[in-house]
Amino acid sequence: MKEKEENEHSSRRNFLKKVGVGVGAVTIAGVAGTSALSGKTKSGETMKLLSPDGTLVEVDKEDIKPAKPIKVLVDEAKSEARLGLPGRKFVMVIDLARCGNARKCVEACQEGHLLPKDHEWMKLFLLQDDKNTAKYWFPRPCFHCDKPMCVSVCPVGATYKRPDGIVLIDNQRCIGCKFCMTGCPYSARVFNWKDPEVKVPDGHVYDPETNIPATEGTVGKCVFCADNLRKGILPRCVQACPMSVIYFGDLLEDTITNGTETVRFSKIMEERAGYRYREELGTLPSVFYLPPTERMFPAESGLEGAPEKIQERYKKAGPR
Repeated sequence: MKEKEENEHSSRRNFLKKVGVGVGAVTIAGVAGTSALSGKTKSGETMKLLSPDGTLVEVDKEDIKPAKPIKVLVDEAKSEARLGLPGRKFVMVIDLARCGNARKCVEACQEGHLLPKDHEWMKLFLLQDDKNTAKYWFPRPCFHCDKPMCVSVCPVGATYKRPDGIVLIDNQRCIGCKFCMTGCPYSARVFNWKDPEVKVPDGHVYDPETNIPATEGTVGKCVFCADNLRKGILPRCVQACPMSVIYFGDLLEDTITNGTETVRFSKIMEERAGYRYREELGTLPSVFYLPPTERMFPAESGLEGAPEKIQERYKKAGPR
């Protein structure tokens, strides 16, 4: 029965992909066709709707009806992935004074989640606040907001927030409409244009806590390495960073660690003037930053020895 439901869902996604438009436009077109074939009289009243690809369309009100509920495969792993870890509120703190673009956090994330090399969940930006100030490196994972816009706009409940603060995507429920990508003000989500090029181990069972395997036509993003947290292990990016840039911990315990030192979250935020990126948006990210004061080295050193393709990426970096 589970296999049948999973196959039905896969077939539906493939159909939408072949048609070449988002699910909203497909639903409207399908209803309009039914209306025309049945000889039903149009109301003459139209309504403007935004299709998943961002196109503003106008349809007759008679052609609009609620979409049918989507059946999804429910199993024990996916149920646990929605519940999260009780009594926890995970938080990440990134020390911008230490980051030198070693890119080990990116590599560890890609390797741990079987992502292609050009498919980054953790991104590194070279920022400059003003033409008169120094440049600095800015790692950006998913912010796992307490008020996530991505969750509020998902029409099928594929993206959700757990009580422990982590935001996940169930790509067996995802229909690829990209509403969540549009809703995220941080551009933290990426679309899977094709199935992963990296081979998935035989017998691997899909789990939203890893989002492996990625599926063509769905959305992926940083998951705070929820699978590691369930085993009491730090996220892969935290472990891999040679400069101890990334701290991770529990807000309820007021404790964070970068693997080499453990500190009080409240204390380091106060002493180092920690902040949330674009806090004015009101999304309340679970990722905090320590400002790039007294940097350990100049930002330019982060490009020394980097592949030409990586260096080219940052050539136009300037004041934002």
